[in-house]
Amino acid sequence: DFEASFIRLIDKVTNGSRIEINQTGTSLYYQPGLLYGGSLEHDCSPSRGIGYYLESLLCLAPFMKHPLKIVLRGVTNDQVDPSVDLLKATALPLLKKFGIDGESLEIKINRRGMPPKGGGEIVFSCPVRKVLQPIQFTDPGKVKRIRGTAYSVRVSPQMANRMVESARSILNKFLPDIYIYTDHMKGVSSGKSPGFGMCLSAETVNGTILSAELASNPQGQGSTVLPEELGQNCAKLLLEEVYRGGCVDSTNQSLALLLMTLGQRDVSKVLLGPLSPYTIEFLRHLRSFFQIMFKIETKTPEEEHVGGEKVLMTCVGTGFSNLSKTIR
Repeated sequence: DFEASFIRLIDKVTNGSRIEINQTGTSLYYQPGLLYGGSLEHDCSPSRGIGYYLESLLCLAPFMKHPLKIVLRGVTNDQVDPSVDLLKATALPLLKKFGIDGESLEIKINRRGMPPKGGGEIVFSCPVRKVLQPIQFTDPGKVKRIRGTAYSVRVSPQMANRMVESARSILNKFLPDIYIYTDHMKGVSSGKSPGFGMCLSAETVNGTILSAELASNPQGQGSTVLPEELGQNCAKLLLEEVYRGGCVDSTNQSLALLLMTLGQRDVSKVLLGPLSPYTIEFLRHLRSFFQIMFKIETKTPEEEHVGGEKVLMTCVGTGFSNLSKTIR
């Protein structure tokens, strides 16, 4: 049902798409229409997080005819998809590097919803651009500060404080500048299911943002998780992400590569940590859709002096320009 919901969402943001699904639901015929945008609302399926839908909107939103402003309802934080907090912390600064910026680029969380019932609500708005800038993003720089959010819904507000303390007990050994917000939602804005979790992001002197997150098990599934354990594990995941390094964290590798592909006919470079399996598959898709190949150079830890093995990805953009953007 979450895939059907995704197809409905794509149908809403486009104009003139033709979608046919056979009776057994095993094959899909899709003829794309124009990306239209505008003000929309969509109820996402609670079996997947809003992040599942938002990831694809982040790829499409800059190329709409009208600036997109969409209200999405469903599960804001779960264990499967990147949460709304994570995409807000990492994907938006990445879009700004490609020249997609302005006051209208934002993700706002009105309500939090945890699985299984959801009940969360967010607003995502994004301006449109005619062309994207090429980027040279090869030096991640040193980590200067850590920011984060510890959230709790329909459980004791003390849960968030316990997560913050346990995460700080690990991170304070490395860095003094750590600030983790506690976000306790009450009443209507807390969704329909209890839960808690944490999203941490490390920011470097050169504007790279690496982040990690964890959420508690959904109500009635799996064993109970202690907030102290969750806080410590989330801090360890963040350290793992910093060790992997690169200029883009593993969640947003594919978004960066797509925007580089769609840039002007100019050289773009980005330094990534080890490629995730998702990114490797995504590179195959880029090759079959855009006939574009990336030059991939591996950098050993000795050359970079830090962390794991890095990959320098270079490509020349396809020179894509937004044909549906209205000219004023």
